[in-house]
Amino acid sequence: MQALLDVILIVLELFTWAIVAVAVLSWLVSFDILNLHNSAVRSIWNGLNALVEPPLRPIRRFVPMLGGLDISPLILLLIIYFIERVIKYNIYPYVVGY
Repeated sequence: MQALLDVILIVLELFTWAIVAVAVLSWLVSFDILNLHNSAVRSIWNGLNALVEPPLRPIRRFVPMLGGLDISPLILLLIIYFIERVIKYNIYPYVVGY
């Protein structure tokens, strides 16, 4: 059980970094620093968006855009942070002893 919780925590951490990468890439694309016509950039963009967009879609349905600012990634990061803390402080201590 401890190994399963460790894997879940690692996946959540990697997913957090994927969300941050999508946010940074979207800024770089919108400020014309990166161009989506480049095949490498487009491949990375499509791969990360395919990973991050499904959990963001339900959040975007409930949270309105705030003056053109999308805060759904921030809300998803807070949800992931909450799940990590629940696992680390409420579940993990009871599993480690066994």
